[in-house]
Amino acid sequence: MKVVAFERNLQGTGASRRLRNSGKTPGIVYGANAEAQAVELDHNALWHALKKEVFHSSILDLEIAGKSQQVLLRDVQYHPFKQMVLHVDFQRVDSKKKLHTKVPVHFMNQETNPAVKIGGAVISHVLNEVEIECLPADLPEFVELDLAKIEAGHALHVKDIVLPKGVALVAHLDAENPVIASATIPAAVVSDEAASGGAAAPSEGDKPAA
Repeated sequence: MKVVAFERNLQGTGASRRLRNSGKTPGIVYGANAEAQAVELDHNALWHALKKEVFHSSILDLEIAGKSQQVLLRDVQYHPFKQMVLHVDFQRVDSKKKLHTKVPVHFMNQETNPAVKIGGAVISHVLNEVEIECLPADLPEFVELDLAKIEAGHALHVKDIVLPKGVALVAHLDAENPVIASATIPAAVVSDEAASGGAAAPSEGDKPAA
């Protein structure tokens, strides 16, 4: 995705407030052994871009004064109750250095899973994103977890994700291998099954002999 920003010369609280009032959002670009650069972006364009998943997990082409550089979105500050972006941080990307970042997980085949479709199981997504490391050229927009065969009472872990070539889990996730999705049978379903499978209660006329 291409993002257009402009150099920002005035800094400070008052300058940032005036910038926001004029429909702009202040930001900063840093990293790759270069000086940090203050920038400003069109707020409405940024707001719509932030609604796209790809904007948060892909290498972005940031154009400033006609020159383009590759960056990752690193931080976004939102107003506590207004639909307003207060500030954004971008980190420059070095094509030769591995980066650590989070990517979203897309859960596949949940609706066709037999435990869900027939057994009434509910699959819970414990994590919706995972932290990976890779070279910028290998960065995926997302990773997939296949839920086709998970059974009720079982769970899948982050190592069950089939990662693209050149992509690895960060060290702590690889060591801990936390649960990413689990399948359970709701208590109401269990109760209904128990009631329908239990023996019928004796009627008044069926009293046992003394």
